[in-house]
Amino acid sequence: MGKLILVTGGARSGKSRYAEERARNFGGRILYIATAIAMDEEMNERIRRHRMQRPANWETLESFRDFEVSLPGLLKDREAVLLDCVTVMVSNIMLQKAMDWEDLSIEDINEVEKEVIQQVESLLSIIQTAEIPFILVTNELGMGVVPPYALGRAVRDIAGRVNQVLARAADEVHLCVSGIPVRIK
Repeated sequence: MGKLILVTGGARSGKSRYAEERARNFGGRILYIATAIAMDEEMNERIRRHRMQRPANWETLESFRDFEVSLPGLLKDREAVLLDCVTVMVSNIMLQKAMDWEDLSIEDINEVEKEVIQQVESLLSIIQTAEIPFILVTNELGMGVVPPYALGRAVRDIAGRVNQVLARAADEVHLCVSGIPVRIK
């Protein structure tokens, strides 16, 4: 049975750096799952920095959904998997929907959340049957101001509930604050 390590925290809290350190400790054959999509110059720069941070011998899978299709065949001979990040995965799944995000109904939000949770549960199913550790990085979005627009509130709420699902399933949960990881589970 695979081990799940969840690393959470705010923006620029040191989550990715800590998760990468943990992955390095498992050995050299790491699968890195990158969930970001380069949609603008800022995201291109973020992706570039993340690529430079991680070892060149880590294999990268660029994906944010349908892991039951792409992931099982890539786990053989791996020592660990690092997925960065769950929050970007959630927002990418949400943005695939052609919706008027500023005029969302509760039913719309519930339908999107149902799809996101299905993707997360599919990933958890793979983790539970794998024989290697998985490290998942996520953002703690609920500790700031309430976003002034509907899409921002929906992302915050759905990501928060996804984090709860993952934390319940996790063997370890670490909260990063100012570059310092604190084990909370």
